[in-house]
Amino acid sequence: MPATQAADGPAVDAAGVTFSLRDPTGRFGGVRLEQELGLRTGLDFTRRAGVWTLRLPRPAVDRMEYLFEIADHRGKRATITDPGNPLWAGGAFGDKSVVQFPGYLEPDWLTMPGVPDTTQPLNIRTRARRTTMTGILWSPEDLAADEPAPMLVVHDGPEYATLAGLTHYLGALIAAGTLPALRAALLAPGDRNSFYSANRGYAKALCKEVVPVLDELAPTTLRIGVGASLGALAMLHAHRSFPETFSGLLLQSGSFFTPELDPQESGFSGFTPVTKFVAEVEQATSDSHPVPTVITCGVLEENLANNKQMAAALTRLGYPVDFHRLRDMHNYTAWRDALHPAGTDLFTSVVGARAA
Repeated sequence: MPATQAADGPAVDAAGVTFSLRDPTGRFGGVRLEQELGLRTGLDFTRRAGVWTLRLPRPAVDRMEYLFEIADHRGKRATITDPGNPLWAGGAFGDKSVVQFPGYLEPDWLTMPGVPDTTQPLNIRTRARRTTMTGILWSPEDLAADEPAPMLVVHDGPEYATLAGLTHYLGALIAAGTLPALRAALLAPGDRNSFYSANRGYAKALCKEVVPVLDELAPTTLRIGVGASLGALAMLHAHRSFPETFSGLLLQSGSFFTPELDPQESGFSGFTPVTKFVAEVEQATSDSHPVPTVITCGVLEENLANNKQMAAALTRLGYPVDFHRLRDMHNYTAWRDALHPAGTDLFTSVVGARAA
């Protein structure tokens, strides 16, 4: 695929955005917008005067991530970031270009100084899964190793730290006095599609083998489980399987699939155990240990309906649920932007409630 020549990047206004891509010699047979807004039509660019352009009315979000799919005249296709746009975001599946619409504001804590911190690699061999679970234990430097403190247990933890700025968020808000001193166990996913798909063996390994090792490394007053997407589903499943492990849950864009709401996911290898677990929660008549729970989800996400349904089920079971609709989609920046105040309120309320 030939190199592209940038136009001036996207022209953004309150009503929408105009994308542009220069092609003065007509090398491309077509250009199409790739996005996750659920749009199916109106995504093909038009070439005029050597520039491919597309006008997109503003969707119901404050920022959007996108790529260009370009095709040559033989139909060969490639996907690229927008060469005229300096704004981009990293993600689990690579970088994407970003449009920020009027009204979007990045979190203040991004520019706030954080506390000095320390990190310790985690390598915990588990019998239940016959595998080594890896990750990073993050702590404020001034928190003595033997001092008990709250701990976040985070699925996809290294990605949360790198792509969503989780540890910077913690350090900044601890430095500001908004959050108490706490630690975070940033757990790497391993075989994610298997481990995170309502897997009883994984839940047992996490709660009965990994957590005790974490307690030995850093004494804990209480734990709050954190996860996004399939990691959120797995965190809820772990809590329901071993109810005394966690005192609160932050579940972002959880993959709470049901056959009725999510038939497009039926080819996913974990679809059957995930839908079975979700059905068990929705059909349950009681819960032995409901805990404060924050659920966040993008307003145009495919997961929005199943997140709303799960929030209702947990509320019925006695969980204090705080549901946040984000004007964004299924990505780490959206989950980052929801950390404050949604996550902050959860963390401070759980710590305060247990301390009282």
